[in-house]
Amino acid sequence: MSYATDYLMKLRTALDSLDAERIDAFCEIVAKVRDEGRQLFVCGNGGSSATASHFASDLGKGGSLGKPKRFKVLSLSDNVPWFSSLANDINYESVFVEQLRNFAEPGDVLIAISGSGNSPNVLRAVEYANEIGMVTIGVAGFKGGKLAPLCRHSLIVDSNHMGRIEDGHFVVMHVLAYYFMEQ
Repeated sequence: MSYATDYLMKLRTALDSLDAERIDAFCEIVAKVRDEGRQLFVCGNGGSSATASHFASDLGKGGSLGKPKRFKVLSLSDNVPWFSSLANDINYESVFVEQLRNFAEPGDVLIAISGSGNSPNVLRAVEYANEIGMVTIGVAGFKGGKLAPLCRHSLIVDSNHMGRIEDGHFVVMHVLAYYFMEQ
């Protein structure tokens, strides 16, 4: 069997593990935050950061243009000067939570993406979000790490391979985004 065939076969298994009902529930949460004029924040590191940025872009443009209600959505990785000053002057664990302290309010939503589910900066953001009454959604891999039980809502891509976990996360974010883009 070729490497590509093997990878795709294992990816199908990981995608088959996704709980469609849970993703549908995420769609309802994201619709509610939009309809109530609240803010949606997304965060992650590395590949998860790229997924967060892409998702925010999809909702901010495709999920909002020409629609009666628009998304107030922000990826917490995208303001590089602020992000890097927090990492340098305070610590890397604070890069997301300090931004939330400036903007987040009770009833807003935080979607936290982490392949391992154990990224300290993501966990601190979720802890703060829970403390102030935000709705928290965690999207993780492996066994969910500390993230899955910390979030009010969570989804785990059932894989031990970071590439396939990130592939699964991207699919979840596209399902969420296209739910709004195609309606």
